[in-house]
Amino acid sequence: MTSPGQAADFRPTHIVPQDGLPAWETPDLSRPTVPLDAFLPVRLLSRRGEWGEILCANGWSAWVDGRLLLAVPQPPPTGGRPLTRVEDPQPLLARCTEELERYRRAVTDLAAGRTDPESFRRSLRGVRVGVVVDGESVWLYDETAGRWMYGDGSRLATYAVVAGPGAPPAPQTPPAEADTEGGGDVRDVPHVPHEPTKIVELPGPETG
Repeated sequence: MTSPGQAADFRPTHIVPQDGLPAWETPDLSRPTVPLDAFLPVRLLSRRGEWGEILCANGWSAWVDGRLLLAVPQPPPTGGRPLTRVEDPQPLLARCTEELERYRRAVTDLAAGRTDPESFRRSLRGVRVGVVVDGESVWLYDETAGRWMYGDGSRLATYAVVAGPGAPPAPQTPPAEADTEGGGDVRDVPHVPHEPTKIVELPGPETG
């Protein structure tokens, strides 16, 4: 929590996306708290993996999926500081290209009879790549972070995530062998309707 003086100087760094965000008391899916309303201004205090600790204007703080927060545009840098970019698309493009080439080689070997179907499946276990190009727009799947990224050629920004914050990596098994009872998927987090978030004065200190 922050003091009234700190709340008066509140400067948001992000806003909540248009669908709102689930929130948790700690970076732990078992401790949910009041969800955040769409377009609520927040300040990102810290990150812990996919988790982000946020602060609201009234001093209330919580943990959310930090990948889904929308950055507030900042003024142009001054004093010779370099311009910053959201994310350079080239490393992810290179990784997608390598995985796609790995798949192409495996398919070629299978078609030429240089490998059998079982070896083909084993050689591609764990490969996961997603690329959609439409003119200057591109959607890339970032397998290491479990999210889709959208780019316009110069930068990338999170487009969607496929697992909740802190979720364990997806099991690297073929679909027929995958465990359907694994935890951590965003579909496992129930959506509970809630009243709009209210910015109110904080109560006095509580014990316990």
